[in-house]
Amino acid sequence: MKYANLGHTGLRVSRICLGCMSYGTPKWRPWVLDEEASQPFFRRAVELGVTFFDTANMYSDGVSEEVTGRALRRYAKMDEVVLATKVYFPTGSGQNERGLSRKNITQACEASLKRLGVETIDLYQIHRMDPNTPIEETLSALDQLVRQGKVRYLGASSSYAWQFARALGVSERNGWARFVSMQDHYNLVYREEEREMLPLCEAEGVGVIPWSPLARGLLSGTRKSLDDRESTTRAETDTLSPGLYNQPGDWDVVEALKQVAEARKTPPAQVALAWLLSKPVVTAPIIGATKLEHLEDAVKAVALKLQPEEVKALEAPYKPHAVRGM
Repeated sequence: MKYANLGHTGLRVSRICLGCMSYGTPKWRPWVLDEEASQPFFRRAVELGVTFFDTANMYSDGVSEEVTGRALRRYAKMDEVVLATKVYFPTGSGQNERGLSRKNITQACEASLKRLGVETIDLYQIHRMDPNTPIEETLSALDQLVRQGKVRYLGASSSYAWQFARALGVSERNGWARFVSMQDHYNLVYREEEREMLPLCEAEGVGVIPWSPLARGLLSGTRKSLDDRESTTRAETDTLSPGLYNQPGDWDVVEALKQVAEARKTPPAQVALAWLLSKPVVTAPIIGATKLEHLEDAVKAVALKLQPEEVKALEAPYKPHAVRGM
């Protein structure tokens, strides 16, 4: 495993982040592994040198945080682990159990700390921007958590570049803790982040930790077409993928990936992740794993160096998309 600083911070993380949305309870999503079935993934991740783990308070309605916290305390050295979670999406039916108000941020953080079984969250992220709450209220509430020692670093997830730039500016003007990471939608099939968000992050020293680096399985090489909904349990029940990856040209990217992978005699997933890791602004893709080989492939991708002509071949078929994933 290789390690890197998260943006312009001193925080060192593994170049692969294990996304823990897949671990919790299948009552939430059919493809989610329960606590017992998830244990081998945490154990193997630690054995492979993975130190970066990402979850959210809404995954499995909080059970993902519970499972993640218990597993890491069991298998990992907590002083070395970088544990990340997120706040924004509803966690109950109440009006104040969602969004980025001071009230919800404060009570959601307390609830996450208890579920994770830790005193401090290493990276606390806003899952989306909240159009119903002034950004100043959100940022001051997050800064207070840092000052109280409940959170060490702050991160954001998918937003428009202008929103993120504004947030960084408001924090800087007020002397508040700034976002140090951006968890955005970025992969070979969806590259619109290259227009504004990635240059902004590079200029501001923000580490990029992309979600869906394999396009929800599309870049793993298991699907037969864009509309294949039978290859995996997740594909059968995933209602989000059809709205993210539905342009005819998307499959041209998949075919280009397969050709490069076949020439290298390397699984497509490894090549797709290696492409992401070749981008200087990318710190660590967030990978989901429901089979141990998924995890093994991701870790092997860290050492895979693509040649310029391979990168050119992978990128050539791309066609612009409307903005998606917000």
